[in-house]
Amino acid sequence: MRQGDRRPYAAAMVDYPWPAGAATCIGSLPGTDPVEALRIVLDELPDLPHQPELPARGPGADIIGRAAAMLVDVHVDLQPSGWRLVDRPGIDWRRGRDIQARDLDVLAELAGQYTGPFIIAAAGPWTLAASIELHRGDRAVADPGATRDLAQSLAEGVAAYAGRVRERVPRAELIVQLDEPSLPAVLAGRVPTASGYEVLRAVEPPVAEQALAGVIAGAVAATGGRLVVVHCCAPVAPVGLIRAAGAGAVSLDAALLPPDDVLGEAIEAGTALWLGLVPTTDPGVRLEPNRLAEPAQRLWRRLGFPPGQLGRQVVVTPACGLAGASPAYARAALKAARETGRVLAESPE
Repeated sequence: MRQGDRRPYAAAMVDYPWPAGAATCIGSLPGTDPVEALRIVLDELPDLPHQPELPARGPGADIIGRAAAMLVDVHVDLQPSGWRLVDRPGIDWRRGRDIQARDLDVLAELAGQYTGPFIIAAAGPWTLAASIELHRGDRAVADPGATRDLAQSLAEGVAAYAGRVRERVPRAELIVQLDEPSLPAVLAGRVPTASGYEVLRAVEPPVAEQALAGVIAGAVAATGGRLVVVHCCAPVAPVGLIRAAGAGAVSLDAALLPPDDVLGEAIEAGTALWLGLVPTTDPGVRLEPNRLAEPAQRLWRRLGFPPGQLGRQVVVTPACGLAGASPAYARAALKAARETGRVLAESPE
């Protein structure tokens, strides 16, 4: 859409499951206490809370370990070189399942009566395939059959996990977030081999889209038709491929946005934009919501979309996860995200 063009567009008819001015977190927070983490999320992000991830808890709590614990009939274990496919469940897989069970108990305890949108997250199929090793040592992404099995297992596992969350928080509207930081590297042929001296062959976009679409379809079915958001904080996020795979929202770092024409086409079609406006580490200066909102406001003006739609279609987030931040800054960042969302919601018509 050209600057100054105010034609109606598809997003005006989309019923997003969050209120105007919503903010959320990408997923990870510092610390090891799931009770305290969820309390902070519910306090600071009341309109769009998420199930916090706490990588500091150790193996099984990281992005790959959490997704591995969701897999169905596929097992992985942690080796010195990283997560690897194995024939039978090991201690690290069981640890991941224990962490998952504890998180579900905490959800029931603190959020059992929650009503509204609620986010659960998992690594996407390509980030999983680019991170888990085959028996022989190379990444699973090098083997089309292994990648296909992982994607199918993940689709079943995410759907099953969504069902378990629904049992604990029955009145929540579940939104699944798939984290795909490795997707651009997979498409560009930048995933290293086991030796580290070479790279694996690039995956063709139609193949990547098909695997991602399968996981998205399973997540949509499990959540009653609510949208799936795909998060990619890496440069050159393939927004077109993500949209074609069925995602209803894309989560991006505001400093790493694709070209205006790509982003504008997605927004015009109704794709929600979760925009990482808040720094993930303490910048040493006060987080001012009006200033944090400026990149989103400039983008909206540049693309020529109705100002009144900004607060509905854009959700404010930190640029990425907050696991590396201090507890004090993490809480401050969530508060700043919430206040920045309100600034966007107050944008004049």
